[in-house]
Amino acid sequence: MFSLNYRRAGSRLVCGIRTILGDCHASSRLASGIHTILGDKAVAIGIATAFLSTPLAAQPFAYISNQLADSVSVIDTATGSVVDTIAVPGKPAGVAVAPDGNKVYVSTPEAKGFAVIDTKKRAVIGSVAVNDGTLGIAVSPDSKRIYVADWYKNNVSVIDADSLQIIKTISVGESPSGLVVSPDNRWLYVANRISNSVSQIDLKTLTVKKTAQVGTHPFGLTIDSRGERIYVANVKSDDVTVVETARMKPIATVKVNMLPYATALALNDSRLLVTNQDDGSVSVVDTETLKEIALVTVGTKPEGISTHPDDRHVYVANWFDGNVSVIDARTLKVIDTIQTGEGSRAFGQFMGK
Repeated sequence: MFSLNYRRAGSRLVCGIRTILGDCHASSRLASGIHTILGDKAVAIGIATAFLSTPLAAQPFAYISNQLADSVSVIDTATGSVVDTIAVPGKPAGVAVAPDGNKVYVSTPEAKGFAVIDTKKRAVIGSVAVNDGTLGIAVSPDSKRIYVADWYKNNVSVIDADSLQIIKTISVGESPSGLVVSPDNRWLYVANRISNSVSQIDLKTLTVKKTAQVGTHPFGLTIDSRGERIYVANVKSDDVTVVETARMKPIATVKVNMLPYATALALNDSRLLVTNQDDGSVSVVDTETLKEIALVTVGTKPEGISTHPDDRHVYVANWFDGNVSVIDARTLKVIDTIQTGEGSRAFGQFMGK
């Protein structure tokens, strides 16, 4: 599914051989010899990695909540296949993978809280009761805090990831849904669906600092790698509001397709991808011109969307089809479809690192 970066992989190869042999010339001759024998760079690099003293990192996993099946599918992104299915009672919806890779937190609206999955055991190791309307969920960049939105009580709970105790509950707008934490761990942003707004929460004081008005019925949102812009999918106005975080002011509105649900960035933040629930598509927006440049057909009722750490491949959970579409953000084509489970939602950050 994924192509090797020959230049980078080649550097690792030569460096690894040099470490083993202690001779730059010998390592070069060996690498050259392998290439000469096999006659193919890709094969040469793949075979020669056996000589590396430290193996290349494994591809990450994607964790897809299947709400109607009460389960989470674990996708190995290296093989493009489901390698495990974890039972998660309570109609799992929102997903947040801890940046340290050890835990996955899955909101369970009917269980009034969230489940904790151990990624090594691939099993639920705990459940936490929070409130009646759990949906949006996020984890801080340092993996120390969990944030859960309550759709009914109009607040966000802050939970300590070690003790799983609620530290504080913060009032926001009506029907909070999507959550995202800034890269510097300074701010939490909350999409308030009924209030047509986004709240900015100061994570030092755990209070709302500012609120920005956006489009109609905002739901999913994402933030760029510099923490400068938020992209908010507005379900009822069929558009995306671009919010400048420094002033918490909208700077643009981008028309997309029918019922945009969630957003993700790719290719060094140059492309914004937006799931359109009502027409089975993903809108691709150029973040420099802030114009829609392509429409990619995926499955029926696409909802959750996350970008692979390679910053190129984007995974889309299709609710009605019970599968995941994989989009190449460079070619803007679907390159794979992976069967998951009934009611695949995966609302939030479901991709591991």
